[in-house]
Amino acid sequence: MVLHQHSAQTLEQYLDDARCRRTCRSFPTVADGDGRSHYIGAVAPGTSDGAPRRRGRPIMARRAECVPRRPRQCNLHTTSMKPQQFVHPAMAIAVGATPMGCNMARRNILILSFLGLMAGTYPLVHLADRPDAVLADAIGAERAVQLTVETVQPERITLYSDYSGRVAAFRRVEIRPQISGLIQERHVEEGSRISAGEVLFRIDPAPMKADLVMAEAALKRAEATAAHARRSAERTDALLAMNAISRARDDTARNDLELATAGVTEARAAVERKRLDLDFATLRAPIDGYVAAGLADVGALASPGSEKPLAVLQDLEKVFVDLRLPAEELDAILSAAEDGLGPVRILADRNGSAPLTGVLKFSDVIVDPGTGYVSVRIEVANPDLALLPGMFVRARLPRGILPDALLVPEDAVLRTAGGGAQLVVVSPKGEAMRRDVRLGERIGNRIIVASGLMPGEVVAIRGQDRVPEGAVTAITPLAADAPPSDPQF
Repeated sequence: MVLHQHSAQTLEQYLDDARCRRTCRSFPTVADGDGRSHYIGAVAPGTSDGAPRRRGRPIMARRAECVPRRPRQCNLHTTSMKPQQFVHPAMAIAVGATPMGCNMARRNILILSFLGLMAGTYPLVHLADRPDAVLADAIGAERAVQLTVETVQPERITLYSDYSGRVAAFRRVEIRPQISGLIQERHVEEGSRISAGEVLFRIDPAPMKADLVMAEAALKRAEATAAHARRSAERTDALLAMNAISRARDDTARNDLELATAGVTEARAAVERKRLDLDFATLRAPIDGYVAAGLADVGALASPGSEKPLAVLQDLEKVFVDLRLPAEELDAILSAAEDGLGPVRILADRNGSAPLTGVLKFSDVIVDPGTGYVSVRIEVANPDLALLPGMFVRARLPRGILPDALLVPEDAVLRTAGGGAQLVVVSPKGEAMRRDVRLGERIGNRIIVASGLMPGEVVAIRGQDRVPEGAVTAITPLAADAPPSDPQF
């Protein structure tokens, strides 16, 4: 850009004009020969000499006869020039009058460039006088990857199999009446715990009492008849001894005595039966247990032939867990139980406490021909009522032992695109490399390594994904946390 050279007075006037524009937003008038005020700068992008500019035509420098929208774009006096000679005012440097901002920007750029160059070359200059081994160590330390590692040692592991089952009460008793009558009293509530012998219901005893009175009267009548027959038999015996009567008459008297004696026995049994009926009017708990829902109400008719019981009692201090497992796995389960490999663990505890333990009681001797499954019953202590009848639970049964198993945390395993498994193994030199392995069963939050790993080797359990495929990487090992005391659960 070709620029006019300004004298010191002109430059001072220009700075005064700029201050005036920034503060008062008024523009001093500088008249030329024609009396017009001029501000020199670039024409706005959308116009050229007040007329719309064609698309693609460069911005041209013109002598402005009006105040531009942004006064800072009009800080230098210019003349009209050809488009190819125009340079944006921000890039222009006046001949003989270099702006102060341009010098400062150029100086700052040079200082920053020099500082960046010195910062990038300092490590190389600092290491230039060191031996090659020290240089290699310094570079390797910058590239070392931090890994949390763990030494894999063989362990004795018990293998378990999980099965689903349903909980059943240890004992379940339905309370049914033995006599008919209206329920007069109810002494228990649903869900309450009762002891054996406690009264549950009382049936109206009035009919049974009346029947007992009638039975006792019949007994007295039978006893009187028997006494009369006994005296008659004694008289006939005396007359027969004196040959005063025939033997046939004496036999008749003896027969009447036996019939009367039998009548007494029958009447006594009837009395005992009526007394039992009176006792049956009071229903008592036969076992210790809990009262289930569905109690009969007072005023209901109790009948021995009713389909619905008056109450249901369940002994829940111990419960059964009924399982169904494949017949081909039964031998291993029974062998493990005989060898005492450990208790059965029930893994459904609604209270969130430790798993319950049980023992294998028996297995069915019949295999379901439709499914090929066999039933197995587990007896489990249930002091806190963690298991309730009807619940579905998961039982873990021991089925074998691995004496020298190698286990790694499940998070240490890397999966390949082809579905395989890898571990990052750390050498004694502190170099890490991925290795293909074959995995076994999952034990808690760890997994068995069936092949590809040797006892005593060190594997990475955190940060191993930073080790690239097929490369040997220098690492900085970090000690792992202590493993759980019971890795099975």
